[in-house]
Amino acid sequence: MKEYSIKDLARIIKACIEPDIGGGGRATSHSFTGVSVDSRTIKAGDCFFAIVGENFDGHDYICDAFAKGAVCAVVNENSKLKTQNTKLRYPFLIVDDTVKALGDFAAEYRRQCGYKVVAITGSVGKTMTRQIAYHVLSKHYRVYQSPKNFNNNIGLPLTLLGAGPEHKIVITELGTNHPGEIADLTRIAQPDITVVTNVYHAHLEGLSDLQTIAREKLSIAEGLQPGGVLIINAELVKWLNDDRLNYQLPITNHQVLTFGKSEDSDYQIKNITYNDFTSSFSINSRQIHLPLPGQGNIDNTAAAWAICSRFGLTIGDFAQAVKTLQTVPMRAELLQIGTLTVINDCYNANPASMKNALDILTNLGSTGERRLVFICGDMAELGQQSQALHTELGVYIAQTEVHLLLAVGRFAEITAEAARQTADYELQITCFEDVFSACNNLRKFIKDNDIILVKGSRTAGLEMIIEKLKTPK
Repeated sequence: MKEYSIKDLARIIKACIEPDIGGGGRATSHSFTGVSVDSRTIKAGDCFFAIVGENFDGHDYICDAFAKGAVCAVVNENSKLKTQNTKLRYPFLIVDDTVKALGDFAAEYRRQCGYKVVAITGSVGKTMTRQIAYHVLSKHYRVYQSPKNFNNNIGLPLTLLGAGPEHKIVITELGTNHPGEIADLTRIAQPDITVVTNVYHAHLEGLSDLQTIAREKLSIAEGLQPGGVLIINAELVKWLNDDRLNYQLPITNHQVLTFGKSEDSDYQIKNITYNDFTSSFSINSRQIHLPLPGQGNIDNTAAAWAICSRFGLTIGDFAQAVKTLQTVPMRAELLQIGTLTVINDCYNANPASMKNALDILTNLGSTGERRLVFICGDMAELGQQSQALHTELGVYIAQTEVHLLLAVGRFAEITAEAARQTADYELQITCFEDVFSACNNLRKFIKDNDIILVKGSRTAGLEMIIEKLKTPK
């Protein structure tokens, strides 16, 4: 980020400074050059925001932050640690809520910097759409993107603040697990372009049903800047207009563009073919060769093209850049481990992404010459619909004719039972209580030349299985 005055920060976040930085204390600088919420990675010249989380309190690490070169700290008014550390004579900026202060600062910084902001949300595909758009746009512009999965009320502000004066475009993700979260985030981001990749069952503990999810995702448009654009999956638009839902898009004065296979899509996908771990399709009469598998990634690529086209790129520019795309770690990442072909999709899971991943698995095994193995973990945050959706997944597994199902976790066991009852062929199934027992018994089930899909929510910890597969026998 660009250098910023401590006093200007105090004004923006409505903070009281203690002690007065003009009073001759130990503060050797009246400005800062970066923002951090983690004392372990803080750099000299940073401003430290003391964030209180479920399992930590940033106020406990203020001394560490200053020892590593922080020049000021933003702290909560009710923090007792704040008063204990004022003897250090570094400036403290005292606020009611450090998380809100971080968002307020990021919003003002974004206004002052003047870069264009792309904000992406959706039940699946946010990260791949962001990565594809970044990969292409960065060949033509100075672009900054969300580091890792920075899509909440802490990660989004850090993304906006991470961009410098040299950046022309910032690409962000907006995530949610409760109503109102995206509306708050989009008001911070003030996007020029918003994207809704899709709406599926996800985070149902906080969002309860598909209608609530749709409203939450579409609230991303509330922060659109004048002249802004909402890019949305055409199939989602049809669903929203269905008589059973009759939900109107919350847009009256912004342009709405659609992508998808529907004939009335502004960015229409045609002529889809799959070849091993790649795919191709045409859009705007131009063939796109995509080094990524699955219909989901084709949709993500179409959404990314819609973004890139708004910045003046031609379809030729886009097609050429897409050829060099690489997979994102733990998101349909193809690994060759000896004779094993492994799809590492451990980052997260919901019903839609599970089905997308299974489609990739069955496409890889379309010749029928190799055994298909699905190592399935629990899908988290599905609330009262957990049992029904895990059962539905089991039915789908049986329909894909996977040969071996290894279920890890108590909800995955529900999936396994549904697959067992549905399969009209010899489906081998074994259930494990947790990932540790699965790892300890993995070699009993895996055979040479297997094609293996490993997928579950992060709470399942299935990345341990990937490491076990990499371990020599």
